[in-house]
Amino acid sequence: MTQTNRFMIAETFEVKAPRGLSVEGFTDTTHPQIPVKKPYVFREPLRDVLAFLAEPAGDGLLLTGPTGSGKTSLVLQVAARLNWPVQEVTCHGRMELTDLVGQFLLIEGETRFVHGPLSVAAREGHLLVLNEMDVMDAAELAGLNDIVEGAPLVIAANGGEVIRPHPKFRVIATGNSAGGGDTSGLYQGVLRQNLAFLDRFRVVQLGYPDAATEQGLLKTLVPNLPEAIGEKMVQVAGEVRRLFQGQADTGQELTVTLSTRTLVRWARLALTFKGAPQPLAYTLDQALTARAEPEQREAIQRIAADVFGALWTGTAP
Repeated sequence: MTQTNRFMIAETFEVKAPRGLSVEGFTDTTHPQIPVKKPYVFREPLRDVLAFLAEPAGDGLLLTGPTGSGKTSLVLQVAARLNWPVQEVTCHGRMELTDLVGQFLLIEGETRFVHGPLSVAAREGHLLVLNEMDVMDAAELAGLNDIVEGAPLVIAANGGEVIRPHPKFRVIATGNSAGGGDTSGLYQGVLRQNLAFLDRFRVVQLGYPDAATEQGLLKTLVPNLPEAIGEKMVQVAGEVRRLFQGQADTGQELTVTLSTRTLVRWARLALTFKGAPQPLAYTLDQALTARAEPEQREAIQRIAADVFGALWTGTAP
C-alpha cells in the first residue's frame, strides 16, 4: 500500500463539507484487509477521525461511548471509503502483548515466528483497531506506549527485529469507558487503565445518534420498513436508553439497552416475521428482551406497547 489518493470529503462520506476539502487515503482497492463498504450515516465524530488520520502527531485515538453507539463501525466505514487496510483485534482479559506483536508457532512441523496484528500494521501502514481496549490488562497495554508515539517496534523474541512504523500506521482503540474503569456498574470486566498509556491518546466521545439520524439510518439499512414503524422504534429505543443510563424520572433502571445495533436488528427481524402474530413484540424479544431479566423484559415490552399503541397488536409492520 504505497500509492495514495485524495478523497473529497463531501462526496466520499455524503456529508456537508467545504468544497474542495479532502483527505488522503489509498488508491489500491483490492487489499484483503480493507473493510467491506456498507451503507452508513456519518455523524459529527467523522471530523475527529479524519483529523486524526490526517495528522496523528504522535497520538493514538480512543473512541469511547455506550455499547452499540457505532464506535467500531465508524472507524471501519471510514477505512472502507479510504481503502485503508485494518488490523482489527477484539481485546479480552487474557490477551497479552505477544498476541499483538507476534510469537513462535508450530507450522508444518517447524517453529516459526508469526507477526501479530500490531507488527503487520506498523510495517505496512495499516490501522490497528483495538476493540474493547478497556477489558485488557493495563500492564500489557502499557507495552504499546512507545509505538503509539512513533518509536520503532523492537521484537526481542525474533532476534531483536526492528520495525520502524510506516508513516500511515495509526492506533485506534474503542471502549465503553475512557480508561478510568466503569463507574456506572453497567459493564462487566472493564478495567482501569495505566495513566501513562491513556496520556498518549486523544479521546472522542460517541453517544447514540439523535432520533432524526437513526430514522435516516433505518431508511438506509431497512428501506422496506414503513416510516411510521421506524419512527416509533426509534422512540422506544430512546426511552429504553434513558432507563439504562439512569436518566428517567421513574427511578427504575435497566441493565440492558436498545443500542443502534439492536435497533437495526429489530427492524430487520420485524420485516422477516411480518406475518407472525404480534410481530413487533415477537421480534423485540429476539432482538433484545429475551436476554433481559423477567422484570426488565416486561418493562421494555410495556414501554414499546405504550409507544406503538394499536400498532403493537397488529399483524404486519
